Amino acid sequence: MTSKFRTMAAVLALLSATGALAHELCDPLGEPTLDQVRAATEKYRDVNVALAEGFMRDPGDICETAEIMGQPAERGAMGIHFFRPDLLGITAPPNPRVDGNGTHTDFLQPSVLIYEPQADGSLELVAVENLVFAKAWKEAGHDAPPSFQGVAYDSMVDDPATPLDEAHMFEPHYDRHVWIWRDNPDGVFAQFNPTVSCAHHKGGGHQQHAHR
Repeated sequence: MTSKFRTMAAVLALLSATGALAHELCDPLGEPTLDQVRAATEKYRDVNVALAEGFMRDPGDICETAEIMGQPAERGAMGIHFFRPDLLGITAPPNPRVDGNGTHTDFLQPSVLIYEPQADGSLELVAVENLVFAKAWKEAGHDAPPSFQGVAYDSMVDDPATPLDEAHMFEPHYDRHVWIWRDNPDGVFAQFNPTVSCAHHKGGGHQQHAHR
C-alpha cells in the first residue's frame, strides 16, 4: 500500500471511530447527556457567575433538608436554591404561592441551581434543576409530565391534609433534580442527596416553608 493510500485509510479509520464515539455520546432522545450538562454548567461553580447571569438566591434563604420536608433525615438535603425568574416564567410572588407560566426544560441552561453551604461561608454547586408549572405545561398541549433521560419529572402538589407544604410554596408543578456536581448514592435524579448537608447554613432558616 502506498503512503497516499495508507494516509487515506488512516483518515477513514479515524472518521469511523469518531462517528462511533459520537453515536455513543449522542442521546437517542435528542437530549443532552449528563456530561454535556456538566460541561455547560461548570461556570456556575462560581456563584458570582450565576448571579451575574440573572440567578437569584431563594428570598427566604432556606437550605432544604429531607427532614424539614417530612422525610427521613438520612435522606440528606438538597441545599440552597438559586433560580432564574425569566426561565421559570414567574408571574406572581407567594400570594399565597409562587405562580408562573414557565415550561423551560433545557438542562444545558437550567432554571435552578442548587448549592451546599460550606464551613468557610462559600457555596458549592451540587445539582441543577428544571421546574415547569403544571397548568402551563398542560396548556402547552402536554398530557404527561416532562421527562429527562427517560425519567419523568416529580409531580409537586401540596396536600392540604398535612402540615407540610409539599409544593414548597409553589403552585402545582413538575421538577427534576440532576445531581451532576455531587455523587448521589440514591441516584442522579433523586430529590435529596444523603451526602449533602445544611449544617453550615447561616442564612434565613431551615424551616420556613415546612409549615403553612
